[in-house]
Amino acid sequence: MRAIMNISLPEPMATLIEQAVASGKYSTKSEFFRSLVRDWSERKLAIELKESRNEMKEGNRKLLRSLKDLR
Repeated sequence: MRAIMNISLPEPMATLIEQAVASGKYSTKSEFFRSLVRDWSERKLAIELKESRNEMKEGNRKLLRSLKDLR
């Protein structure tokens, strides 16, 4: 299932996106934004993993015996 979202951009940003699509790097404006969200999501996950590793190194960890312990 897909959701439709409308956004408003300053003209220079809109032009950059149109140029990226015209160059063939992205097939549509929607694909440009899907790629942007995927990249953001991957960076967010990487940051969270790094923070988790740092917490473990500092001794801030909890032994999980079941999924209920995640709460």
